[in-house]
Amino acid sequence: MRRRRFLPLILTLCTICSLFAGCAHEQQSTGLSNGWVPERSMELQFATQFSVDYYQDGYKLISLADGSRYIVIPEGAALPKGIADDIVVLYQPLENIYLAATSAICLFDALDSLDAIRLSGTREDGWHIENARLAMQEGRMLFAGKYSEPDYEMLLGYRCPLAVESLMIGHASEVKDKLEELGIAVFIDQSSMEPHPLGRTEWIKLYAALLNREAEAEKLFAEQVEYLNDAADAESFEKTVAFFHISSSGHVVVRKSGDYVTKMLELAGGRYVFDNLGDPETRTSTVVMEMERFFATAKDADYIIYNSTIGGEVRTIDELIAKNSLLAELKAVQNGNVWCTSENMYQETTQLGQMIQSFRKVFSGEADGLDELPYLYRLR
Repeated sequence: MRRRRFLPLILTLCTICSLFAGCAHEQQSTGLSNGWVPERSMELQFATQFSVDYYQDGYKLISLADGSRYIVIPEGAALPKGIADDIVVLYQPLENIYLAATSAICLFDALDSLDAIRLSGTREDGWHIENARLAMQEGRMLFAGKYSEPDYEMLLGYRCPLAVESLMIGHASEVKDKLEELGIAVFIDQSSMEPHPLGRTEWIKLYAALLNREAEAEKLFAEQVEYLNDAADAESFEKTVAFFHISSSGHVVVRKSGDYVTKMLELAGGRYVFDNLGDPETRTSTVVMEMERFFATAKDADYIIYNSTIGGEVRTIDELIAKNSLLAELKAVQNGNVWCTSENMYQETTQLGQMIQSFRKVFSGEADGLDELPYLYRLR
């Protein structure tokens, strides 16, 4: 059965999402409140958690789904009079940024703008993006404490104007308050709330707006959309797949049904073995279970994909089975249909379209003679 039969439905759903995105835009942004009217708004295809409005003379208003708003002031320009009090002011060029949201590093890297990040909330060994590791090795990027314990003196010493945080900052609200008290703007990356995988990738457009790199972002994003379109035009292979890792305590950790990883598997023509797993109302993306429960559902899965990004890299099927001997009885293990994610998968938000294409090649059988694909490798 060809996937193209479902394209009208997919387009209808995309239209509905766009309508909701438009409503979100209206709720997020009421303008600058000083009488200025935006000349245009950024066109978004999948992202629903932000909007960007463009005003005269290069001014931009960024609005997030949580109600936060930021005005971007062009270099050398003055702050417009009469803007709303809740709008946070960001002056270009943005330099000496403190980045605690690890998923955003690849977006800056893809835009050739790592030099805008001086301070990192992750140590060198925590980065799986080569250029980020290199920047820390060469001292161009410095560790300034993790998100919950930033080195405030260091941030002030480098005159950090902006802290880019993940949603984890919600567990350390006192840190956010302290940063703002010190005059450091706090920007919370909400890409993980995007309902579509490429919605996360589309956040590259937001960071591009901060850095005046919109043209580069459009090109990079279009490449990932093309990968997605190729997958959407392929067959629905109806191959079942389990995606998991084993924790240090021996429990199996699987993705919640409907999260962005399971959506990528489905967009690639596969079918996730767990239906209605996890609470859709929570932000938690994983579910922990006993091996026996996992085995009961995954034993006949056509493919298994081991999440080495969190579970640690394994290179052979024997290494995988050593984590729990029951894995040897899985149909996918016995048939040699075992793949593993590369360590940088979760820090490569810019490449989600290509990841979907890699999954599609696995499910279609195109990868049967291969040992490696972008972001995946086969266990032998």
